[in-house]
Amino acid sequence: MAEPLSTDLRERVVAAVKGGMSRRQAAAHFRVGVSSAIRWVAQAEATGDLRPKPMGGDHRSAAIEAQAGAILTILAEQPDTTLVEFQEALAKTGHCFSVSTIWRFFDRRRFTLKKSRRTRPSRSAPTS
Repeated sequence: MAEPLSTDLRERVVAAVKGGMSRRQAAAHFRVGVSSAIRWVAQAEATGDLRPKPMGGDHRSAAIEAQAGAILTILAEQPDTTLVEFQEALAKTGHCFSVSTIWRFFDRRRFTLKKSRRTRPSRSAPTS
């Protein structure tokens, strides 16, 4: 991921726009994207702060985290539930999540969801 552009450059673009240049002209003059110039001017008008916002991080897990109680209840009632069965149970309540999203939910909590063996251990040699 690229680094955010400097605050100094942002300030010069905003100053050029306030000085009479259009956003597109300022973007071309300073060799930045038009959308960047538009966002910087809007940010300066709204907050007065031109520092770049934090980059990265998780933006999507809030939806599944809101269903944590339901998921953990299903896990407590049926510890041998597969990820697809979790997906189906959540779909019945109107919440649609991919299997990988459910897996990441459990991974954040360090749950491994290993299945129990269905056969007796072999006396002569390991079966797996």
